[in-house]
Amino acid sequence: MTRNKQIDIKGALALAGTFNFLYSCAKACILPFLTLYFRQQGLTPVMTGIVMGTKHLVSLIWSPVASLLSKHYNKRRVVITGSLVCSAAVALLLLLIPSSDVDPQTSYCNMSELSTGLTADVGDDLLVSSAGPTAASNLTRSNVNAAPVSQSNATLPTKTLGDTNETSHPQLAQVKNVSRMVSDSLGKPNTNRSSSSSSLPPPARNKRSRAGSGSVAHHQERKTGMEEEGHFEFLGSLKMMDAQHQLFFLILIIVSIWESLSTPLEWTADDGLYEYLDFVDASDRYGSTGVWGMLGATCGVGGVGLLVSQLSCVIAGQMPRSAVHFYCYAGVTALALPVAVFLPLYLNKKRNRANGLLKAMQLVCGHPRALLCAVTTLLVGIAGSAVDNFLLWQMQDHGSGELHMGLCLALALLSQAAFPLLAGRLSKLFSPDRLLIIGATGFALQCFYYSFLWGPWAVLPAQLLSCFSCGALSWAVKLQCEDVATPGAERGVRRVYQALSVELGAGLGSFAGGFVVQRFGLAWFFRGTAVVLMLWCVCLPLLQWKAPRQRRINYSRLLAADASEASDSDSEQERDWLDKAMEDDKSNNNHGRRINH
Repeated sequence: MTRNKQIDIKGALALAGTFNFLYSCAKACILPFLTLYFRQQGLTPVMTGIVMGTKHLVSLIWSPVASLLSKHYNKRRVVITGSLVCSAAVALLLLLIPSSDVDPQTSYCNMSELSTGLTADVGDDLLVSSAGPTAASNLTRSNVNAAPVSQSNATLPTKTLGDTNETSHPQLAQVKNVSRMVSDSLGKPNTNRSSSSSSLPPPARNKRSRAGSGSVAHHQERKTGMEEEGHFEFLGSLKMMDAQHQLFFLILIIVSIWESLSTPLEWTADDGLYEYLDFVDASDRYGSTGVWGMLGATCGVGGVGLLVSQLSCVIAGQMPRSAVHFYCYAGVTALALPVAVFLPLYLNKKRNRANGLLKAMQLVCGHPRALLCAVTTLLVGIAGSAVDNFLLWQMQDHGSGELHMGLCLALALLSQAAFPLLAGRLSKLFSPDRLLIIGATGFALQCFYYSFLWGPWAVLPAQLLSCFSCGALSWAVKLQCEDVATPGAERGVRRVYQALSVELGAGLGSFAGGFVVQRFGLAWFFRGTAVVLMLWCVCLPLLQWKAPRQRRINYSRLLAADASEASDSDSEQERDWLDKAMEDDKSNNNHGRRINH
């Protein structure tokens, strides 16, 4: 039997598409909501940006290295299955970290539920404020814990009731006045003046109270003893931190481990599938599996948003409902595990992917218009981190719940996936350079729109614009890859653009975005991102006009031309030889006739 009959290409593509659907669905259950979970746990924007930036940089560095090692030792299937199991297990470790917020459970409730409960608590507090100092203080503390998320631009999750906007929440002002009256009657300082101690979990607050009751000499002696033990220096310094910084470092460590375990999967499975299809001369069908990944992400983000919105604020006793995101991620990942066992993979030792990436980078750097496209994708990746990290924060500040967030993100993915249906007509009207400008401009308009949200569903029009922003941008990058790549280097060039946008740009944007949000607030952060991107879109046409245009080489026509030239030369040589032979024969015949005569 020939090798083409031994391999079922349709079955291999079906398995690869199913795996991409399930794994993309699993990632969409948790990754879009991850920064929202960090906010609810008590991380500031700066801390959230550092965690997400570290996550992207780990993926940027470790993805090619892990894929190369798995190929070198022929352990691709082991890497894929091990990555699925370990990443699901490590992600669940985040649920074991206690929150540093005042009462993180209430942040999962809808704004309407909180406002209703808060009004009832204010009435009860006014009725029993004269019952006694103990009852009044306990009731005031419960009202403080029931405070909803602030709707101000500077969204700091660890702020207490005293830092919220009183003009937008009159009930909160009443609760604050009640707590002040109770504290004044007791002759004690106001309990809402600081969030450093009240924002700690009960065990952390007890530790701090015991540490504060001890003498300064005892505290100094304990600190000196920790410094003397070198191997416990890091743990000692971690114990001396406040609860918020302890939470930050624990989340940073777990997220880094989680990313290092999950990031080798995509590149390893992608390389194995491409080499498998290339082995049977079916590499042209390689791109068909990407559509299933987009559909899986749409189902994942929309389905988990709908599921979580139907649950109560606290489930299974003390577990907040946001933990469902992690359990859905682990569950769908478990469904993808049997498919990964039969995933079509092939090992082509002759193909050196490391040299392919270096060659792809040389091609991009040596082509002026490809270099401009690379800078554009880098800037869009930086701006995209603003949407990925802090859009849900902005939506939450304007009353959006899990249902609004999930459906809006799913609509954006569907709108982006619909662009290839329009690409045929738009490609006739606009060149790839124009499509690149249209995509970057559309994304800038989206960011500018996000800064003026006014309600839970106000983000919907901007999500429909994703068809002409992210969709047009990805299509323009695809055309640019086809234009600059040589045969066999298309995937390498595409990965260079993907690394610039998804990993490097998103990492740099996450680091910078956290500081900007902390300093200026969410609204001005989106406006500044839009302005910077619009300025680049204004300069980009001029730079494209100045850049020399290198004509694309059509290798199929070149081979056809070579074949035609070779055939023409052969025919001319045959014609010359025949003419010369006929002339010689003619001359010989004439010479013979002369002799006979």
